[in-house]
Amino acid sequence: MERTLVLVKPDGIQRGLVGEIMTRFERKGLKLLALKMTQLSDELLDKWYEHHKDKDFFVELKNFMKWTPVVAMVWEGQRGVEVVRRIVGVTKGFEAESGSIRGDFGLSGSQNIVHASDSVEAATKEIGLLFEDDEIFYTYESAIECLIYGNQERAKKED
Repeated sequence: MERTLVLVKPDGIQRGLVGEIMTRFERKGLKLLALKMTQLSDELLDKWYEHHKDKDFFVELKNFMKWTPVVAMVWEGQRGVEVVRRIVGVTKGFEAESGSIRGDFGLSGSQNIVHASDSVEAATKEIGLLFEDDEIFYTYESAIECLIYGNQERAKKED
């Protein structure tokens, strides 16, 4: 099973979309491992967006991400990164597929409601930046896992 990170960004917070966003992941069958509301700092954002440091929009991006707290979540599921990215939709809301979070709620290229890790490596880094190990509930068993995954898939998880 893969773990991935999702942030509800300031525009998603202001628009009251946290519950709707969480519901979409839950309905898909992903398992929530961690959840918190947090204010992102300059230091954290410098690490998070280090690949954008030299771009002209970097300061505006950081200011946007500090506008309000964000909701940070760790989700787990089979091919979790890919599944979450499909639920979220492509980056620009005006290009995002209908039925995705960004496709249903976004029109902007920059104010796009949520962030979702784009790889297992990025998820590992981003989870490490936002959560302490004791804030993540890695091992609890969901009562519905037997309804989400077949026996063979659940057996692989235990390996």
